[in-house]
Amino acid sequence: MQRILILGAGTAGTMMANRLVRVLSPAWRVTVVDRDDEHLYQPGLLFIPFGMYRDDELVRPRHRTLDPRVELRLAAIDRIAPDAREVRLVGGEAIPYDFLIIATGSRIVPEATPGLTAAGWRQSAFDFYTLDGADALRGALERFPGGRLVVNVVEMPIKCPVAPLEFLFLAEAFFTQRGMRDKVEVVYATPLEGAFTKPVASAHLGGMLARRGIGVVGDFATAEVDGTRRVLKAYDGREEPYDLLVTIPAHAGAATIAASGMGDGSGWVPTDKYTLAARNHDRVFVLGDATDLPSSKAGAVAHFQADVLIENVVRAIGGRPLAPDFDGHANCFIETGHGKAMLIDFNYTTEPLPGKFPLPGIGPFTLLGESEVNHWGKLAFKWIYWNLLLAGRELPLEHRMTMAGKQVA
Repeated sequence: MQRILILGAGTAGTMMANRLVRVLSPAWRVTVVDRDDEHLYQPGLLFIPFGMYRDDELVRPRHRTLDPRVELRLAAIDRIAPDAREVRLVGGEAIPYDFLIIATGSRIVPEATPGLTAAGWRQSAFDFYTLDGADALRGALERFPGGRLVVNVVEMPIKCPVAPLEFLFLAEAFFTQRGMRDKVEVVYATPLEGAFTKPVASAHLGGMLARRGIGVVGDFATAEVDGTRRVLKAYDGREEPYDLLVTIPAHAGAATIAASGMGDGSGWVPTDKYTLAARNHDRVFVLGDATDLPSSKAGAVAHFQADVLIENVVRAIGGRPLAPDFDGHANCFIETGHGKAMLIDFNYTTEPLPGKFPLPGIGPFTLLGESEVNHWGKLAFKWIYWNLLLAGRELPLEHRMTMAGKQVA
């Protein structure tokens, strides 16, 4: 029997495994390897600090999210040996493969920033990119008497690039609803020039932040954190004092990738931006956050990538040329507080534009504009995630971005 081996049972790996067992013949075994049996709904972490979700709504056993035909191996990966076409597990066992899909995701490395995890960690400095961090931050927000709240992105890239903005909007709404908005100064310190990576969206989102009294400190390259003094320091000497720091720590690829010598300096796997084939290794593909692609590290992107990769795996098995069909498509709801959200839709070459989605002129979702419908779409995504997206079901979205419904100036 021939084997497709998938490393990682997160969003990308689970979705891909469930689709592969439906399209491949019984001569192929699909095996997924992950270190534990807990699948986390990562988009829900944003809502934990504000008491909008419970922990148990965000975690399910991995084996329940996978088709029974998928073989799940719970084990720690030591390294990948692409020349031998095998993956070696901690303990010495080796799993051979005919094709390998790397879906090992990304991880936060707060310890990489000097001082961040020293004095004040989980006391005056918190993250919300982990369940433990989001839970701790919920308690800190409930106890916060007022002062200077600084949200800081240490460096790019990060998982879900819009999440820091969403946190800012939700924090503003949270403090307004508690009747203490005038007691809190909210500041966004970012390594980007403005609020977002794309100029039109950055100007639009920056204007929204300004109207809500949220300051933006751009080009802020974080060098270290002085938790004793409660000061965030940049490489250029600037300092941002805080009473409460919400950090989006530096991200890196899985340690396994570095140990295997297959990644760049941050552990991202060099990947063909159109076919999703690993650039330096035969019979290896990369999916989701593990890639080094100039696209968002987000679940929707992994879904669009999977549409392309499922075809390319079938092509590779049949010895046919790969289809260069992934265009960097990203589609993200941005929660903006007060029961509203906005939606952005973009790809490698086209930035977010105003309009209606998915039906031109009808929507029901508004692009680059706030609406209550968008907010309900954001909340509905949790059900879609557990019941359709992970299962690899067909969704009424094209993997290629279209200009239908978009307004071009």
